[in-house]
This record gives sequence, structure tokens and C-alpha cells, in this order.
Amino acid sequence: MHEVELSKGNIVLTMISLMISLLLAALDSTIVGTAMPKIIGDLQGMEHYSWPFTAYMLCSTVAILIFGKLSDMYGRKPIFVSGIVVFLISSALCGMSQSMAQLILFRGLQGIGGGIIISNVFIIVAELFPPVKRGKYIGFVTSMWGLASVIGPAIGGVITDTLNWRWVFYVNIPLGILALALVGIGLPYVRHRDTEEVIDVKGIIAFVALIVPLFLALTAGGDRYPWLSPQILGLLAFSLVMALLLVPIERKAVEPIFPPSLFTKSVFNVSAVAMFFSNAVMFCGIIYVPLFVQAVMGKSATGSGGITTPMMVGVAAAALLSGQTISRTRKYKVLGIFSLFLTLVGTVLLSTMNSKTPASHVLLYSLLLGVGSGGSIPVFNIAVQNVFPNRQLGIVTSSMQFFRNMGATVGAALFGYVLKANMTKGFASLDLANVPQRAVEVLKNPRALTDEAAMNALRSHVPPQVLPMFDDLIGKARAVLAHSIEMVFIVSIAAIAVALVTSFALKEVPFRRRQDG
Repeated sequence: MHEVELSKGNIVLTMISLMISLLLAALDSTIVGTAMPKIIGDLQGMEHYSWPFTAYMLCSTVAILIFGKLSDMYGRKPIFVSGIVVFLISSALCGMSQSMAQLILFRGLQGIGGGIIISNVFIIVAELFPPVKRGKYIGFVTSMWGLASVIGPAIGGVITDTLNWRWVFYVNIPLGILALALVGIGLPYVRHRDTEEVIDVKGIIAFVALIVPLFLALTAGGDRYPWLSPQILGLLAFSLVMALLLVPIERKAVEPIFPPSLFTKSVFNVSAVAMFFSNAVMFCGIIYVPLFVQAVMGKSATGSGGITTPMMVGVAAAALLSGQTISRTRKYKVLGIFSLFLTLVGTVLLSTMNSKTPASHVLLYSLLLGVGSGGSIPVFNIAVQNVFPNRQLGIVTSSMQFFRNMGATVGAALFGYVLKANMTKGFASLDLANVPQRAVEVLKNPRALTDEAAMNALRSHVPPQVLPMFDDLIGKARAVLAHSIEMVFIVSIAAIAVALVTSFALKEVPFRRRQDG
């Protein structure tokens, strides 16, 4: 038995440190986006615009699973502390970058630190609190995701405009040091002696060799290279081969990095599917609702924030309420089904949007999506943690975070393909004979329709005799984009429906009142 007893003071200190740490890791996925135009202007390398994000997400996804398992072997505290240290050092290095190559490299290192933090925050909560009390604490830390999405862009903009883009990274350092100090004071060191100190080197190599090409294919497919290009097909084929090799490697490993035995429990399988698809749909809302509001409805970035911010507030509030509800009722299945149903309703309503949809309706639809998405996150984390012993908390908890990350990655690639395919089809139906080719190419980029200055600059290059036709084309381009976003949300309906139907198979396992080994 491994029972961890904390005083109230230590609980407060530990929870504050966990929430600050997770907020930092989550912010780095949102705050940097606002600063990227200034970063590109300073470091150059526009062709590598997306790579700081890609490097962070890729390394974070890989680190989540690997270091979740290592925390089972060597204890939560040393692994968590190492994650914060790596995150702080890499944040300083990102701020000191003198080229895009350096920034991409250091963002990858920062992603490793962020991945360690993200996985171990939820593992530590599960370690410290028995299942009957765990819900409310998981709700607290989960709400940091929503908070980061709300405040990240605003903080990034203020820092970039008033200080320098480098402070977007430097600001992590004082907060990270505070979190590190609180962890040192409040978090006890617990280690499970029934796990062997045998690192699954072969498994780690095979896992990395599986994830890296898969991630790169999903990121570059349909963007830098066509989906059926030799480059993308080669990456996907290599990833498939490594997946086939990983299974026998893990079956033979003493302490497998991704134990096949996890999949023998139906609660794990159901939760993995639900987390994968629900997070894909949540990110669909995060990406495409602001695009619709700005490009189709013609709202400014500030106006868009006023409509989309309630969605992320809904994520945070619902996560808190969901965790509290689970702790009080000691039930989770009905709450999980209800949350996914709300997500489905919000997604269905979002698929009905057009250029005439009132802003208040878009706000309500996206709020439903946010509440449903936030409410489901604690459910499946707690359900999985409840059916595995403490010595496996690291790997099972990090596995759920892994499936969430992969859901966002695969979903972004799929939804991007749907958008692009429908945009191409929509423009093919328009009469563009008298419109300059440069103008057509610009209008085919959905983001161009959100930039009023760029659109005005483009209009200034259009011959006066065709200007009325060009303005009409802009209206038609917005209609094409609106229909394309509609199709994205229709595909999302299918994704969240899979999660909802699967959730009915979730077993309601009675909560343990105490931790076990």
C-alpha cells in the first residue's frame, strides 16, 4: 500500500505549484502565436512559420508518454522537477534565439519540458488523492487549459507590444521558479518499489520512430506536400512499420514504455477513444470558430475574442464543476455521456452557421461545445486511474494525455484537408476569368479574409474597371469559406458521435476509498 498523507498547508502549496506549472505549459501553446509575426520579422524565415509550434507539439507528445512511465519507475517528484527545470532553461534559450533554426530547436526542448509537466501534473494529483476525492482536484488543474486559452493571446499581445517578443519566453522564468520552490516544499517524494529500474530503450526508440514521422506527415500533408506525394506516403509507411514492430517489443519488455496490457481493460479503451475524438472536436472549435467570426462575419480580432472567449471559459468552468460533481456523487459515466452529448449539440449547431447567423447564436453554440468538452476531461482521466494500481498511474494517466494530443493533431490535419478540399471545389465553381490571378490566389487563403489591411492593399492593385467584380468576388469567397467551415463541422459531428456512442460502453467501477499499490 502507498498512502500519501498531506497536511492542508502542503495540499495548498502542492496544488498551487501544479496549477502554475500546467498553466505555463498550456500558455506556451497559445501565447507564442500572438508574438510570431514579430518573431518572423526579427529572425526572418517565414517559410518556417509553423515549425516552432510543430516542434513544441511533437516533442511534447513524445515526452508525455515516455516520462509518464519513467515517473512510475523513479518517483513523481524528481521527474516533475526535471520537467520544470528543462522548461525554464529552454524558455531562456528561446528568448535568446538569434535565428529561426535556434528557436525551433529550443522550442522542441521546451516541448519536452512541457510534456513532462503536463503528464505529471495529472499523475501527481492521482498519486496524492484517493479516487473518491480526486475529482475536484483534477477539475482544478484541468481548468488551467481553459484559462490559458483565454488569457494567452492577450498576454502575448501585451508583452510583444510593450516589451519585446523575447519576454514571451522570459516571463516563464519567475513563475517557473515559484512553482519549483513550492514543489520542493510541499510535494512529498513517493516511489513504488514494485517497479524495476529497467528502461525500455528499444521501446522508446520504436515509439519515437513511430510518432515522429506520423506527426510530420500529419503536419506537412496537404500543406507542404500533397497527401499522396512520395514524401507523405513514405512517412506514413515508415510509421506503420514501426507500429507493427513496437507491439512485440513491448510484449517482451520488463517495464514497457507503452504496455499492451493496458488495452485489456475496457475502461482504458473506451476512455482512449473518447479522449481522442472529443479533443479533436474541441480543437476544431478553437481553430474554426474564430476563423468563421473574422473571415465570414467580418468581425475584428477583438470582436472575435468576445465571441470565442466564453467557449474557453466554459471549458475551464465545466472542468471544475465536473470534478466537483464526481467527488460528490462518486459516479462518472452519466456525466461523461452528458458532457459528450452537449459537445455533439454544440457541434451540430455550429454546422448550421452561415454569413447571416447572429453573433449571439455563434457565442451560444461555441459555449455549448466548450462546456461539453471541458466537462468530459476529468471523467475519463478519473475512470482510467480508478481501475489501475498506483504503480501504473504514471503510464495510464500519461496515455490519456497522449491520446488527447494525438486527437488534436490528427483532427487538425483532417479538418484542414476538409477545409482546403471544399475551398478548392468552391472556387472552381466561380467565374474568375476577369480577376487577376494574384488576387485569386490570395482569396483562396482563408486567413487572408481575416486581414482587413491586406484586403485593402489588394483592392488598391485591382484595376478600377474590375473593382466592382472584385468586391463581388470577395463576397463569394466568404460564402465559399462559410460552406467549407460548415463541412468541417459536419465531419466533426461524426467524430464526436463516435466518442458519444463509445462512452455508453464505459463501465462504472466503484471508487476505492484509499490508494493502493
